[in-house]
Formats: sequence, structure tokens, C-alpha cells
Amino acid sequence: MNTKFRKWIIFWTFLTPTLITFFLVVIIPFLTGIYYSFSDWNAIPGKPIQFIGFANYLNVFNDQQVMKSFLLTLTYSGYSILLINIVGFSLALLVTQRLRTANLLRTIFFMPNLIGGLILGYIWKFIFIKILPDLMLSGENMLSKPTTALLAMAIVSTWQMAGYIMVIYVAAIQSIPEEFLEASKIDGANALQRIRHIVFPLVAPAFTVSLFLTLSGSFKMYDVNASLTAGEPARQTELLAMEILSKAFKELNFGEGQAQAVLFFVFIAVISILQVYSSKKREVEM
Repeated sequence: MNTKFRKWIIFWTFLTPTLITFFLVVIIPFLTGIYYSFSDWNAIPGKPIQFIGFANYLNVFNDQQVMKSFLLTLTYSGYSILLINIVGFSLALLVTQRLRTANLLRTIFFMPNLIGGLILGYIWKFIFIKILPDLMLSGENMLSKPTTALLAMAIVSTWQMAGYIMVIYVAAIQSIPEEFLEASKIDGANALQRIRHIVFPLVAPAFTVSLFLTLSGSFKMYDVNASLTAGEPARQTELLAMEILSKAFKELNFGEGQAQAVLFFVFIAVISILQVYSSKKREVEM
């Protein structure tokens, strides 16, 4: 057995289990979901799956709750993307300074990312309902109104994800040649000018990655939504991911739920591609 053939055997020996798992766990369920999106099926044993064409897709666009959840998801995503990237970048600037506690601070800031979204939601629900109202003169909690509840979800997501995004920005900032910063100091540039004219342009690729991660993560948000607000009050904070699961598993309308999921997937894919393309274009311009 020659060396080339031996390497080929080793390569496929390690790769095949991964490909089989990916095919069984991702590809087959995805294709099955597309098939169900063209059918009328409620998962009741013994009931045949009836093909109904594009009726489910038409129902999605006529469903007022879907449109409301879509707009709520856009609003939440705007809050979340902005807060996570601002806080994450600010933390990165802090921990890349010459501080004796820099490594400790990195660990502390990253730790919330290790906690599951469901657990975080319940922790912050207690904070928003029991602790913050006592500290505020109004006595109202942020979860009682739809507008402030969306902001509360964005705050929880920021607390969870900012440390992770910080790591990406830290790697980009530390890759900036020290000579550039030293030269700017000699030329009289202050801290804000150095950040604007040197740091921002050189960490542009990190912005692209971070925006992509926060954008896709915000649109797919379910765990914090389920544990923090559960869509209340009166489904006024029900994001699109929760609406899809409610349609399929609460209303037992798997066909329309799958149609929503397929359209949601296409929307996220298109938005992510456009975002990465525009960010890459801005990187070149910078």
C-alpha cells in the first residue's frame, strides 16, 4: 500500500462518520421539512399527509401574527446588534490596555457566554420583576410593556454575547502593529483619533464577522424569548422563531410551521449574504 493511498484511507476514515452524521441530522431533516411545507399534516398518527401545493406559503403572508412577529424580530435585532457590538468593542478596547487585571477582566466578561440562554432568561426575569422595580421610583418592571420587554431581551442577549464578540475584537486589535499606534501618538493624535483613524479601519474584518454572528443570532433567538417573556403580554413579544414553534407544536399545523421555517431560512441566508458582501466592500474602501 503506497503512502498516497494510505493517506486517502485515513482521510475518509475520519471524514465519513462526520458526513454521515451531518447528512442524517441536517440534510435529511431539512429536505423533509421542505416536503412537509407543501402538505397539510398535524402529526396525528394514522392521518395521511395531504399535498396542498403552495397553500401554506400563501397562508404565511396572510397571517397577521407572522407579520407582527417578523416586525418584532426586526426591532429586537436592531437593538441587539447595536448593543452587542458597541459593548463588545468597548470591552475589547478596555482589556487590550496595559492593565494588570486585563486577563481577569477577559475571563469575567466572557463567562456569561457559558451560561445557557434559558437559564439566563429565568435569572434576568427575576431581576426585572423582583429587583429592578424596587430600585426604580416608578415600581414598573420592563417586562410589563412590549416595547420595554424587547429592550429587556436585547439587554440579556448583550450580557450573554458581548464577551464572545469581545474576543473577536481583541484578536483584531492585538494584530494591529504597535508602530502605527506609536507613530500616531508622536503625531499628536489623541485616543479617540487613534480609534477612529487607525483601529476602526484595521479591525474592519472583525466587524464583518461580528455583525454576521450577531445578525444571524438575533434573528434565530428563541431561548431567551421563551424563558424571559414567553411571548407575553398577549403575544406582543413573540419573536419569529417562537411563532414558528407555536404554529407547529401548539397549533399542530406542521405544514404551515415548516413553510414559515423555510421562508425564515431563505430570509436569513439572503440578509447574511448581503451583509457580508456590503461589509467586505466597506473594508476595501477603508
